Amino acid sequence: MTTDPTATIRNATPYLRTWLETQAAHRRVPGVQVAVRSAGELVLSAAVGVADAGTGAPLTPAHLFHVASHSKTFTATAVLQLVDAGRMRLDDPIGSYVPELADAGSPVARVPVRELLGHQSGVTRDGAHADFWQLETAFPDRAALLAEVRDGGVVHARNEHFKYSNVGFALLGLAVESVTGTPFAEHVRTAVLDPLGLTRTGADHDPARADEYAAGHTGLLPGEQTRLVLGHRGTGAYAPATGFWSTAEELSAFAEAALVLGDGRLLSDDARRLMQRLESVVTAYGTEIGRYGLGVELSTVGERQLVGHSGGWPGHLTLTVADPAAGLVVSVLTNAIDGPAQELAHGLVKLVDVALSPRAVVPPPPADAPPLHTFTGRFAGLWGMVDVVELGGRLVLVRPTAPDPLLGIEELQVVDDRTLRVAAQPGFGAAGEDVHLERDADGAVASVRLAGVTLRPMADFLRRRGATARGPEADLPGAGTSGNAP
Repeated sequence: MTTDPTATIRNATPYLRTWLETQAAHRRVPGVQVAVRSAGELVLSAAVGVADAGTGAPLTPAHLFHVASHSKTFTATAVLQLVDAGRMRLDDPIGSYVPELADAGSPVARVPVRELLGHQSGVTRDGAHADFWQLETAFPDRAALLAEVRDGGVVHARNEHFKYSNVGFALLGLAVESVTGTPFAEHVRTAVLDPLGLTRTGADHDPARADEYAAGHTGLLPGEQTRLVLGHRGTGAYAPATGFWSTAEELSAFAEAALVLGDGRLLSDDARRLMQRLESVVTAYGTEIGRYGLGVELSTVGERQLVGHSGGWPGHLTLTVADPAAGLVVSVLTNAIDGPAQELAHGLVKLVDVALSPRAVVPPPPADAPPLHTFTGRFAGLWGMVDVVELGGRLVLVRPTAPDPLLGIEELQVVDDRTLRVAAQPGFGAAGEDVHLERDADGAVASVRLAGVTLRPMADFLRRRGATARGPEADLPGAGTSGNAP
């Protein structure tokens, strides 16, 4: 690892944004908002695409998104704050805070707070009538929520299976209200959001800010070329489970405060470790498909153990992940119901790690070699395109439309001003072969020959096809001109 990871990540952000733009265009996502933080610094905040496919309004970092199940981490933070303060206990039964459950004789009344936070309560996900997820009916209020629990709230025995439950987190919101004597949204504002200075985050849809939201969009069905624009809706008693709205910048700031070890603004490290400890292993037909703590998802990307949460809303798909030990946070918000938030967030983490740690050891450039940036660019041929970029002070070949960036990354050695050598790794592509460059009279790279195939700068390739270079389909910023590559 480098001695100053944040500086390395900061220097890599121009390409992170270019990769994000390319992926968004390749996957036909209307818009993507992203933030990356490292060791307390916001190193990247970007928005690409449109906020509304109907109007064509460009997406900005200030647009609000429905972040759905990110809400569960906010709720878990509020609960653990109360546990830290001795005002709640994780082993308290939910019926002690929601007396209607005990009065009705519901078995859910005996479920401890901990089991609701870890989705081990066996409580129904949404109830028998959940067309509010189709935006066809209103989300339940308190009375409707409790009626669903009384009439059929239990679908598994406690701790029998992981059972994801929005109803369970809605009940936790009622518990927070019971302990604090304050409406849930108001308590979260004063206890979680205000201490961080978050003004573009809230617990439920705010109609007064309707013009600030990015529109939601339907997924692309087979044969479709266009997406329908979706509206917005409040979530009533489900706000603690799915009602929150935010931006990538503010979500990453919250994740940094709530999840990164050593940050004392919201939680003690004791509470934070409790939140992030494995509570549930999620299996399907005997195969592990995920892990969960208390209000956070647990995942592994490369060698990083990450915590965070995703969110799926009608028209928005989002994900925030944090490395609690290293202080890296990545938040990706998409405004389509099939938006690849996980792929983009995990891809950014992988590119960060490529910048920080070489995937193969290559000899240093010769003393008389030209600067690395004079080799960089985006090059294309009939079979696709590759990027030659400088990451972490090294030249790296990236295939920017690969679904997993690590499948298309190879380390490059500078042999001389016209030759690069691909690190000898087993696999497909050009591993172990030389990349031959042709330069024009100004010294800019005019073509590269990779695995025997000639690739040209993207703008030149598109002109040959009668197309116009624009956006992420153009060359990398400054590519092909000495001294201006990212």
